[in-house]
Amino acid sequence: MLTLMRNCRHLCKKALFHFFYFPSVSPGNTNSTCTFQVQSLNYSTCHTIQGCDTWKRTRPPWRVMFFGTDDFAVESLKALNEFSSKTTGALVEKLEVVTLPAAMPKELPVRKYAKQHKIVVHEWPSVGTCDQFDVGVVVSFGRLLPEDLILQFPYGILNVHPSLLPRWRGPAPVFHTILHGDKVTGVTVMKVRPKRFDVGPILMQEKLSVPPECTAEILGAMLAELGAKLLLLTLEALPSCIANAREQPKEGATFAPKLTSALRWIRWTEQNCKQIIQLHRALGKRMPLQTLWMGHTLRLLDIVEAHTILGTAENLMQYKTNAGSIHYHKDSNALLVHCQDGLVGVKALIMKKKLSAADFYNGYLHQYVSFKSSDNAAWQFQTPKLEVKEKTSVQKKEIDV
Repeated sequence: MLTLMRNCRHLCKKALFHFFYFPSVSPGNTNSTCTFQVQSLNYSTCHTIQGCDTWKRTRPPWRVMFFGTDDFAVESLKALNEFSSKTTGALVEKLEVVTLPAAMPKELPVRKYAKQHKIVVHEWPSVGTCDQFDVGVVVSFGRLLPEDLILQFPYGILNVHPSLLPRWRGPAPVFHTILHGDKVTGVTVMKVRPKRFDVGPILMQEKLSVPPECTAEILGAMLAELGAKLLLLTLEALPSCIANAREQPKEGATFAPKLTSALRWIRWTEQNCKQIIQLHRALGKRMPLQTLWMGHTLRLLDIVEAHTILGTAENLMQYKTNAGSIHYHKDSNALLVHCQDGLVGVKALIMKKKLSAADFYNGYLHQYVSFKSSDNAAWQFQTPKLEVKEKTSVQKKEIDV
C-alpha cells in the first residue's frame, strides 16, 4: 500500500495536483484499502492513475518550445517572452528556443534575441527534452519537423504563416504576395502536420490589406506584428481553437517557392512595367534587379514608375522605341528604360560602385553621344540567356492540392 501511495504521490506531484490519502482498515482484515482524492489545478486527468501516460494542461500558462530563425520569427518570440511568467496573467510559464546553426558569422536574429533575454537555446536538430512542454510554436524555421517530434507535444506544434492559406504555401509567401500584386493577404495560425509544409488545419486567420506601393520588407514587418498578435490570441484559447480547427480548402492553393538569383534579371522584351515594378518591390532590397550593359552587369537600386517622372501619357510617347532602350531624362536625373509595354525609371545603380543616373550618363553614356556612336548596344540594356527550369513535380502537386 505504501509503495502504491508513493507511486501515486510521485505522479500527482509531477502533474502539479493536490493529493490526499485516506487509509481505511476493516476490523479483523489484514488487507488494507486506500482512497485517493485528486484535485486538479489546470490539467485534465485520466480516469485512473494506473496506465495514465500524460497529464495535459487545459488552460494557460503554457510551456512553449519555439522554433524560428529570422526577424519575422523574432516578433512572435518577443510576444511570448513578454507574456511569460514574469508578467501578470502570463500565457507562458516556460519558454525555450530551437534555431538553426548560423551559416554566417552574423548570428541569426532569433538566437541573438534569445541570448539577450537569457532564454535557453537549442541548436537544430538537437531539441533537448520535449516532454516538459505543452505545445511547440514554429515561425519561419525552414525545416520539416518529423512526426515523432510533433507527437511529443500534447497540443502538437503550431505554425504562424504569413499568408491566407491555402494561398502561398511554401517558404516565400511575402515575396510572392508582392510579386503577384495581391491586394489582400494575412496571417494563418495552423497545426503542423508531418511530411508536408503548410497543409495543416487552420486555428485562426486574419486578413490584411496590402498598402499601395508596398515592398516585401514593409509587408513582412506588418505581417510579423499581426502574426504575433494572432499567436497570443490562439494560446489564450488553445484547447478551444484546436477543437474548432477547420481543414484548409482544396480550392485556391498556390505555391511560393524559394527565391533564386535568376529572378533578379530583368527580361525587357517579356516583362511589362507593372511586372518589373512589382519585382523590384518584392526583391529589390534583398536582391537588387540586374541587367547587362556593354558586357557589364548593372544592379538597379531605385526603380520607379515612369509617370512619376514625366507625368503625362503625351510625354511618354516620344520615348517609345525598342525594349531595353535607354534614355537619360536630365530634369528628373533618371534613366528611362523601355520594356514590353512602356517605360520604367532608374534613378540609381551599381557598376563597380554606386552611381546616380546622372553619374552613369556623364561617365559612360555621354561619350557615345559625343562621338555620335552608331553602336546600338551602348543605348540598350540587355538580358542574358537564362535557363528556365520547369516546376518540379512536388511544386505542381502542391498547387493542385
